[in-house]
Amino acid sequence: MAAEQRRGRPRRLACLAATVVASAVLAAGPGFALGLGVTAVGDPPAPAPTTPTRPATPTAATTPGPGSGTAPATTAPPVPAASQSPAAPPAGPARPPVREFPAFGAYLHYAERGVARIAELSRWLGGADLRVGHTYLPGDRWSNIEGAPDFLESWADWRNAEDDRMFVLNVPMLERNEEGVPDHEVRALLRRGAAGHFDHHFRRLAERLVELKVPDTVIVLGWEMNGITYTHRCGPDPQAWKQYWNNIVTTMRAVPGQKFRFDFTPTRGRDAIPWPRCYPGDDTVDIVGMDAYDQPAGLSFDEQVKEPYGLQEHVEFAKAHRKEISYPEWGLFRNGDNPEYMRRMLAWMDKHKPLYNTLTDYCPHGVWQCDDNPRSAAVYRAMLTGRTDAPAPQPTPQPTQPAPATPPATPPASCSPLHLGDWVEQWLGGRLCMRLDWWSRLR
Repeated sequence: MAAEQRRGRPRRLACLAATVVASAVLAAGPGFALGLGVTAVGDPPAPAPTTPTRPATPTAATTPGPGSGTAPATTAPPVPAASQSPAAPPAGPARPPVREFPAFGAYLHYAERGVARIAELSRWLGGADLRVGHTYLPGDRWSNIEGAPDFLESWADWRNAEDDRMFVLNVPMLERNEEGVPDHEVRALLRRGAAGHFDHHFRRLAERLVELKVPDTVIVLGWEMNGITYTHRCGPDPQAWKQYWNNIVTTMRAVPGQKFRFDFTPTRGRDAIPWPRCYPGDDTVDIVGMDAYDQPAGLSFDEQVKEPYGLQEHVEFAKAHRKEISYPEWGLFRNGDNPEYMRRMLAWMDKHKPLYNTLTDYCPHGVWQCDDNPRSAAVYRAMLTGRTDAPAPQPTPQPTQPAPATPPATPPASCSPLHLGDWVEQWLGGRLCMRLDWWSRLR
């Protein structure tokens, strides 16, 4: 026992000496430590990586629904690093290309002549890409509202010639649509429509569009319903009108193969009734459009933006309902040849990027087929010539080179490492060791 105690005394003295030196090091700082033969030999070890935890998957009991309060948060237990890694986020649907300008076209004629004029207008605009073809179904009788094949075939052929083209079709909701039907009769017709009496006409139209291979047609249904021009107006009975709209959309969407988008399009301003009162609901509306002509006389473009139910309110309403916007009809009118309106309206659409817009190109509204508006025609041509609507160029991400790893320092052969703990080594800026010849260096 005595011999073992004698052998242990030098080790205890060495440990005591090391403790004294380490205490002096901590008291005086790294510079003093190096002066006493305590040497920094490398950076402190990096903290061990923490394994991220996956959030708990909501269940039917915890997922908040529309209008409900926020469900209490739940936390999943940590996933052991050795057994499982965090799941990659699910791949979302491919995003459509971001286009620099909105798709545009013009209403040039309702029949086959309108199809032929698209290429002619494109040439007048220096090869601009008119991606939108726009026409109207005659609203004189139900057989035409059902979409006679010989009327729609040329439009379907044009649409299918290029994948990125868009076919826009205005569809009346009632026959005798422009015959000045009185309010009491309109009210009775709307109520019959709300009861489902006219659904079969719209089913037949949907079937014909699918047969013609244009199932993605944009349907501008019951346009300018807030005015007094058409039999399909909303004012005589808004509730019946909205129910009738919902019946039509539900009927057309039930046809196999359809991909229709339904465009709710009032005229700008109040007109006979505020157009939000006619809005049938988010479930049956895909696009919130607006027919926006330069009227009434003397109204500036700024006033057209700010007036009740005007251009600004249209944009804000669509945003609040998470819908895209459109301008199926726009052009000159009560203020004649007005280049300021033309310039400002084109700039407005470039800023707010509607899904599409189509100028009404006949007198008094148009610029190419109407010689009455030469100054506005010059503005339209200058701003749209050569416009191809190509996807905007996206920046190419540059690869980053990882920084080279710093090799750990090797302690000198005559140095014994001191393990002082991570936080001490972090403070000192490195791991320390004690030179074994420090006694001789002090002599």
